[in-house]
Amino acid sequence: MIYEWFQNIDFAYPAVFFLLLLIPLLILGYFRSQKKSRGTFTVSTIRKFHARSWKQPLRHIPFALRMLALIALIFALARPQERNLEEQYSGEGIDIMLCIDVSGSMLAQDFLPNRLEAAKEVAAEFIDSRLTDRMGLVIFSGESFTQCPLTTDKHVLKSQLFSVRSGFLEDGTAIGSGLATSLDRLRNSKSATRIVILLTDGENNGGLIDPSTAREMAKTLGIRVYTIGVGSEGMARVPQQTPMGVIMHTEKVNIDEKLLTRIAEETGGKYFRATDKEKLRDIYVEIDQLEKSKIEVTTYRRSTERFFPFLAIALGLVVLELLLKYTILRRFP
Repeated sequence: MIYEWFQNIDFAYPAVFFLLLLIPLLILGYFRSQKKSRGTFTVSTIRKFHARSWKQPLRHIPFALRMLALIALIFALARPQERNLEEQYSGEGIDIMLCIDVSGSMLAQDFLPNRLEAAKEVAAEFIDSRLTDRMGLVIFSGESFTQCPLTTDKHVLKSQLFSVRSGFLEDGTAIGSGLATSLDRLRNSKSATRIVILLTDGENNGGLIDPSTAREMAKTLGIRVYTIGVGSEGMARVPQQTPMGVIMHTEKVNIDEKLLTRIAEETGGKYFRATDKEKLRDIYVEIDQLEKSKIEVTTYRRSTERFFPFLAIALGLVVLELLLKYTILRRFP
């Protein structure tokens, strides 16, 4: 706790700490003086006896308190100040729509715990990394839905992201509808750069808008589309609801990579294939590097004086020393 407190403390006059070098000299001088003034009386010319009492073991306490008070006073003279830093971000951001497949196949467990949960976790990390961008979320399966419009409120966006569940919409994979809904949300944006990140694990098999039509819309609007195909190679275990409950079955991973590649390339984006969660995380990192925002950071620094506690400690120790010196440890002639 004390270490964490000092992590946020600066000293206005750190040179004052050189005074701490006096402490060892004062201690050395004190014990030398004690050795010289130790009381003895002679019983014979042969042996000497030291006069002892219950107070003798406590006789060094006032000096110890005085040294501690001096140390606290030196810390107070160094003027400890608690620093408070505020950073304000500004600049030219990018408008980004996340377009995520929530069809039943996204519950496949070739990603841990499944494709959908892995996609949500990695997307949330990406959201946190985009400081000045406006971002939104569209989900799709057999139909598409705007889960969250463009916003700078990252907490609201992530809350909407984590609330997404498979089964919200009619099942299927309407890639064209999902992309078209995302484009519609970006159509009136004034941002110089607008992108869609479309993530799916299947082939287009539904929706009212054909993927080629949505692709042409993106080209006309000048919106880049990054496409991500998620799914391991070969077979994957997928839960399926039956009258007898949920059973697991295996199905082939079918991703229309040719379609996704064409959408990305013709709109100025790029197609990625994620075969596990770490690869998916790397893909978002690469997109983050490709789409850099112009960020200006203004730092405001404020300092709060924190010397008073050290001053109070020093005063308290001096008072305690005097009380002990003139009461319990008082010397009589």
